[in-house]
Amino acid sequence: MYEAFQELSPVMQALLAGLFTWLVTAVGAAGVFFTRSINRRLLDGMLGFSGGVMLAASYWSLLAPAIQIAEQGSLPAWLPPAIGFLAGGVGLWVLDKSMPHLHLFFPMAEAEGPKTTWHRSVLLVTAITLHNIPEGLAVGVAFGGVIAGVSGASVAAALALAVGIGIQNFPEGIAVAMPLRAEGMSKLKSFWYGQLSASVEPIAAVAGAALVAVAAPILPYALSFAAGAMVYVVVEELIPEAERGGNVDLATLSLMGGFVTMMVLDVALG
Repeated sequence: MYEAFQELSPVMQALLAGLFTWLVTAVGAAGVFFTRSINRRLLDGMLGFSGGVMLAASYWSLLAPAIQIAEQGSLPAWLPPAIGFLAGGVGLWVLDKSMPHLHLFFPMAEAEGPKTTWHRSVLLVTAITLHNIPEGLAVGVAFGGVIAGVSGASVAAALALAVGIGIQNFPEGIAVAMPLRAEGMSKLKSFWYGQLSASVEPIAAVAGAALVAVAAPILPYALSFAAGAMVYVVVEELIPEAERGGNVDLATLSLMGGFVTMMVLDVALG
């Protein structure tokens, strides 16, 4: 099966990987069919774990290959990754300020972006969707990067990234669907909104892979752009959400566990 997967085009590989990460989110959201709520400490630990996975993926799966590829060019090896990383953070900041959204566990008074009459559920899904765009982009760029032919951008490394993103998407599905269910929304609607937040990932994955496939020289910028966007999401969204309930130590230790898990995945599989 792995050999057959390798024979596919990078764009098709990215699509399948993006569908996988979306599916894991949907599995997490399906928890609403079995219970109405989830223990807050457990959820905070899951969010911390997700943040650790994203931080580790940002370096081992994205920045490290970007630096390796940049070393083959004429510019200083640090310049393309630095430009891409900062651009990724700024890009997410612009989206963050441009789209109305609400972080998990935050009151409506703390909704961010332009003022709107959108319902709380829509604002919650919008926040997670913004979060998932860089994840899908990262997966797509990683598969598109195989074109460069460097070991740091191999199919195995891209698969490791997709698996890591998938693992941390499971609690994201729970984190969106469960609060909606607890507020009285039906099981089906809670599940729908929970999985909907990750529907953007296959689209972003295909876009990232296609972009790199037609413009290979932008690869180090694209890889580091995705890394910067993911780090922005972790610091601006995941860590505050995980610690808002007062479970700071648990969230921190879980983040470290997620970081090590993703590091092992990337080093072992990549």
